[in-house]
Amino acid sequence: MHDSGRLFWARRVKHDGWQFPQGGMNTDETPEEAMYRELHEETGLLPEHVEVLSATPGWLRYRLPNHFVRRNSRPRCIGQKQVWFLLRLLGDETSVNLDACDKPEFDQWRWVDFWYPVQNVVPFKRFVYERALRHLSDAARTISEIPSFQPSNSTRNRGGYRRERNRTKRATG
Repeated sequence: MHDSGRLFWARRVKHDGWQFPQGGMNTDETPEEAMYRELHEETGLLPEHVEVLSATPGWLRYRLPNHFVRRNSRPRCIGQKQVWFLLRLLGDETSVNLDACDKPEFDQWRWVDFWYPVQNVVPFKRFVYERALRHLSDAARTISEIPSFQPSNSTRNRGGYRRERNRTKRATG
């Protein structure tokens, strides 16, 4: 997060999908260690470039729609469970380097309003994005004025916002 309350939003290489940096956790890592490793791999940022403002108190889960499940890969990924972190950028944005690793995951990035990702991420991730940002918004408000989240009718109707929410609840129940 920038001091303005806007969030880092990046476009995946060879896709038109935008999202937050994220990644897997190695068996010998804590969630925080994995976050710092993935942050560097995907954005070039180091621990000294950011301050951890908050994290979700536990795992947030989502399931992939059936047509996204890669049935020929092992292990088969049917969804993810994630711990979310809200980081404050301490330096300036010139520290961002999307080519910090051999296989960059993003090719563009920008700052977006705090709630923008909930309405603009792929539909099956909207519920988990909303849950995470609702939790992290209190910490964000210590830095900047963040409005309350108000889902729009177009968000609820576009891409099955409510349907995904209910499906996710059943899957993690």
